[in-house]
Amino acid sequence: HVQLVESGGGSVQAGGSLRLSCAASGYTYSTYCMGWFRRRPQRVREAMARMSVDGVPTYDDSVQGRFTISRDSAKNAITLQMNTVNPGDSAMYYCAADTKGPGCTEYEALYDIWGQGTQVTVS
Repeated sequence: HVQLVESGGGSVQAGGSLRLSCAASGYTYSTYCMGWFRRRPQRVREAMARMSVDGVPTYDDSVQGRFTISRDSAKNAITLQMNTVNPGDSAMYYCAADTKGPGCTEYEALYDIWGQGTQVTVS
């Protein structure tokens, strides 16, 4: 059974940092394109960062230079390091996997496995 579970959300002050983790079970995380998305209040879900099978990261302009997506092989997980956060980063954050491939895009419709989400609140 393939599953993604996010953790690490919480409350943080503006300018601070937070680290989200997405643990994969039922498959090896590096097998597929993995992405981080967020849904802010009254907005559609947005792609924040993604990592291709060969380990190439891509970021949305809004988080470029502040967020870092990486792999944690020991935990079979991907992480999202969030630095210099601001209130606009407050959202429910989701990780997702695109198991169909072959690309690794920002289009959420192509991601077929999703975690339940973890809430981030910046004040």
